[in-house]
Amino acid sequence: MIELDERAPGRPRVFALIPGAGGAGVYWHRLAPLLRAAGHEAVAIDLPGDDPSAGLSEYAALVGAAVGGRREVVLVAQSLGGFTAPLVAESVPVSAIVFVNAMIPVPGETPGAWWDNTRQSQACAAAAEHGGYSTEFDPDTYFLHDVSPEDAEAILKDPRSEDDAVFGSVCSFGCWPRIPIHVVAGADDRLFPVEFQRRVARERLGVEADILPGGHLIALSEPHALARHLLGTCGT
Repeated sequence: MIELDERAPGRPRVFALIPGAGGAGVYWHRLAPLLRAAGHEAVAIDLPGDDPSAGLSEYAALVGAAVGGRREVVLVAQSLGGFTAPLVAESVPVSAIVFVNAMIPVPGETPGAWWDNTRQSQACAAAAEHGGYSTEFDPDTYFLHDVSPEDAEAILKDPRSEDDAVFGSVCSFGCWPRIPIHVVAGADDRLFPVEFQRRVARERLGVEADILPGGHLIALSEPHALARHLLGTCGT
């Protein structure tokens, strides 16, 4: 097990942290210091989720600018950020991609089409019925159920919206790069249930998802577990 208060051996990496819907880079505020403490660089990217003129290509360009020519880049993509990751990988020297409770695209897909294409709503409803919680979405039930009161209050006080425009934006990449690609699924994710994520990872990437404790906002609820996993798979 990697101790987070010690520098990890090997080459320093740059972890480019791509947020989900809303684009709030502050989402990574518990994870980023743990990666830095292990001797790596962590770049938490802020994206203009509420900008109707910004689509996936603009998001990818902003990630590339934030990375700023660095090498040994590991893309860590949360939720909607999964649609930005393959576009970044076409122009940035990426050494690995880690999807974290993420929407994994196929070439030419839009985020709006992904939900029906992957049958997310059916999987989400079945998990809710099995778990005994509401099938009707609300942030407390689906996002904040395992997040600290402090983080939950901050999210509810300043919710970052995602404009509809990005959901019609095409993820126009050719194919997946020949680099390690990992999928992290939160065991308690209610938006993207764990068995749903396992299936999507197999169907779209041919990989097995790594299951960690935590819900959809795993970088807030289980930052140490996520940091250990990132350092163990990509940090050496």
